[in-house]
Amino acid sequence: MTNTNTDFDPSSTEQWKLLKAQASRAGDLSIANLLESDPGRAQQMSVAWQGLFFDYSKSLINSSVLGTLFSLAEVSPLASSIKAMVSGEPINRSEGRPVLHSALRNPAKFDFSVDGGNVAELVDKGQAQIKDVSDRIRSGQWLGSSGKQITDVINIGIGGSDLGPKMACRALQQYAHAGVRCHFISNVDGAEINTLLKCLNAETTLVVIVSKTFTTQETLLNAKTALAWLNQQLGLANPESSSHVLGITANRDNALNYGVPGDQIIEFGNWVGGRYSLWSGVGLSIAISVGYDRFVELLDGAKAMDEHFFNTDFSENMPVILALLNIWYNNFLNATSTAVIPYCERLNFLPPYLQQLEMESNGKSVTQNGDDISYRTGGVIWGEPGTNGQHAFFQLLHQGTQLIPVQFIGAAKDTLSSEEHHRILLQNMLAQGAALMKGHSEADTPAHARYPGNRPSTTLLMDELTPFNLGALIALYEHKVFAEGVIWGINSFDQWGVELGKKIARQLAQQDGDSSWDASTAQLLKRVTAS
Repeated sequence: MTNTNTDFDPSSTEQWKLLKAQASRAGDLSIANLLESDPGRAQQMSVAWQGLFFDYSKSLINSSVLGTLFSLAEVSPLASSIKAMVSGEPINRSEGRPVLHSALRNPAKFDFSVDGGNVAELVDKGQAQIKDVSDRIRSGQWLGSSGKQITDVINIGIGGSDLGPKMACRALQQYAHAGVRCHFISNVDGAEINTLLKCLNAETTLVVIVSKTFTTQETLLNAKTALAWLNQQLGLANPESSSHVLGITANRDNALNYGVPGDQIIEFGNWVGGRYSLWSGVGLSIAISVGYDRFVELLDGAKAMDEHFFNTDFSENMPVILALLNIWYNNFLNATSTAVIPYCERLNFLPPYLQQLEMESNGKSVTQNGDDISYRTGGVIWGEPGTNGQHAFFQLLHQGTQLIPVQFIGAAKDTLSSEEHHRILLQNMLAQGAALMKGHSEADTPAHARYPGNRPSTTLLMDELTPFNLGALIALYEHKVFAEGVIWGINSFDQWGVELGKKIARQLAQQDGDSSWDASTAQLLKRVTAS
């Protein structure tokens, strides 16, 4: 078994101590001066890889800091942890599970058994089901109970069962099927599903219930409402067993007990974390929207990024570099958040997708061994597309008192846009990065109009927003989060922090011992139940 050293404490390393010393002198660093004094900096601090170009030369680091960061990665268990993940070891230790979402885009590489089942065979079976179902829906062969073709698909899920496919469908909308619309319902707020159902024809609607466990409260409540609607509109006594319902889950038995027919269940392994599941049957809506062939292109982009991460030296490894920059800002320069700004409106769901990926994965305060951590982990991810953000929160980025690194994401070419629109869009992206770095503090400038500058950013430029490049982009961030977690010594693949609120919500629903609630909660519960 690979030694991933769960006792690793980054703060005890010489590299961590050196980074602290370097951070104490970071006030003397000027990004603009570093670029001006070193003609090779821009090229040296850039990585060109297939359809992506990553420029991190506007980072608040010099070559000495960068070298120490790479050294920290080298002494950490990152290399051995990558090998452990690929070999199927249970690196999700709190749940005793392997982490094999990479198998979903390259099953041949993971041809071994886990929990008595062959990983590659399960992935191949799931992909065959995705192809079959999406092809039948797109071609009009999947019929509702009255014999009519499906025109609308409702993806009912939450968290990873919603954010990933919703983000991808939105990003790839230029490829969307003209005859089938995909809708996404996640929030338990009934106004959302009730409003949507009023706009749809039950005869031509397919409800896809997506839940890893098939026990998720919000998902099953929304599904209950959708099934009641199918019953009312179509007179189906058991709509869950009709051709209007599909189940996607890692718990086939629960879906069967719910009433979904076995041949209408798409299964994936429990070694796939929810926020990493869009590559599995959870991504059915993507295949329905853009077609199975383009869904495979999405997988291929992620697969290519996997190989880049697994096999590239840390000094040229995009996920590792992004992770190290975040560690530098978070742990040594006291930055508590990062803004992700895609200069592409179709990527408007990318920031919330990355919020879950980063904050649910690395929002941890204990090590792999359960020891309290004395240094920061995780970080707040937020943002929205430019240029909208320029007229909202960029004021804080430019003139506020907090250090907030910015990650710009754009596409060099956009066939959906016009030449003028796209040129101006990208000019704004480049201008913001330059302005954050350069600032403006001339002597005759009034204080309120001064920009301190020296604010760091990175820019990731895609050739074009294609399924392949989107897959690579998503996988890049997946591996970035994993690399951070390994270096911090935490488990990035569980999410116990979401469980307590769920438990208390169930108790409140039952009004279980409401007299024992704290005075504030009891007071609010009384008003809620009385309304």
